[in-house]
Amino acid sequence: MFKKILIANRGEIAVRILRTCQRLGIAAVAVYSEPDTRSLHALEADEAVFLGGSTAAESYLDMEKLLRIAEEKGCEAVHPGYGFLSENSRFAEMVENAGLAFIGPPSEAIRLLGDKVSSRNIAEKAGVPIIPGGTEPLADYDAACSAAENAGYPLLLKPAAGGGGKGMRIVNAPGELKSAWEASRAEAQKAFGDDRIFIERYITRPRHIEIQVMADRFGNVVYLGERECSIQRRYQKIIEESPSLKVDASLRAKMGEEACRLARQAGYANAGTVEFVMESSGAFFFLEMNTRLQVEHPVTEMVTGLDLVEMQIRIAAGEPLPIRQADVEIKGWAIEARICAEDPEKGFFPATGLVTRYAEPRGQHVRVDSGVHAGSLISVFYDSLLAKIICRGQNREEARLGIINALNSS
Repeated sequence: MFKKILIANRGEIAVRILRTCQRLGIAAVAVYSEPDTRSLHALEADEAVFLGGSTAAESYLDMEKLLRIAEEKGCEAVHPGYGFLSENSRFAEMVENAGLAFIGPPSEAIRLLGDKVSSRNIAEKAGVPIIPGGTEPLADYDAACSAAENAGYPLLLKPAAGGGGKGMRIVNAPGELKSAWEASRAEAQKAFGDDRIFIERYITRPRHIEIQVMADRFGNVVYLGERECSIQRRYQKIIEESPSLKVDASLRAKMGEEACRLARQAGYANAGTVEFVMESSGAFFFLEMNTRLQVEHPVTEMVTGLDLVEMQIRIAAGEPLPIRQADVEIKGWAIEARICAEDPEKGFFPATGLVTRYAEPRGQHVRVDSGVHAGSLISVFYDSLLAKIICRGQNREEARLGIINALNSS
């Protein structure tokens, strides 16, 4: 087991990782930028190192600086959290080459699965259902026209190099293709520095179902049930739950087995999430694999009783999975709501400023993962997510009422 870990992140996920480190007796080194001087993760860590700068590029994305701090502080491993450098294969490789453990998948798995075209090819090789469409980036507009004809309308233009809804365009008819193609490429280039686009058939009224997998370095892979993430806004999840009303035990096993097969095909290790889109018929198709801990991982923890961060750390330290598939049991229901700093009078766009009052809901089955306190500064430079409220019940209705009460008392 590691004695000291660098947490290369901020906010609620840095605090979340810190909590598990404290429970395991692992010293945690936090890093913070100028706006995060009085942040919760910096105040509560065993050690906190000032990164300097205000923007993400000047702080939490500075790979050389983060690695230097890890080495200077005698850290044995780096936990990237989510966002920032968590899915950056170059950073993972730098950590590996420095002789430190990257608490996440191997850099090669991140590289292969981080590219949407490459990940589709891996899924296809593994026999995992993929959405009809091309598996190669489109060379030009003529190629787009040909691919569109094969896939059929409506269709979806997607950047090969990124996610979060950036660069995606729904095309309902051939007359819309050219303008959508140009807009998608331009936005992808701006967001990811990569204008490669591919086409998929657009599935109307889909459900977004994701499977949590855990894999060790000895070839063992398990799935920890599903998460229902269909309630989204601007392609961003806002409410998540586990299990899903639309997934029975048979379908759960089928989706879980497909997710594990994909992980094995990619040579995967550590925590990962395989995202599927599901039609009303129950047919499902591979969407992407997130090679990191998900924002919504607490709902899985609440219904399985497992600490996913602890499992990540132990796997990175070379330990085998502590459980087999037969040991995984889903008990009850959990729902999570994301709490963001937004201005309702300005279209719910991110808001900034000082947190003057902060009170968390309480309850036996209420969990709050937060990165703020009274006195925290909400900066323009980072994501607007402040905290997550998670409620567990014996059934969905109990969990639903619990989350409503928790939100009303916050």
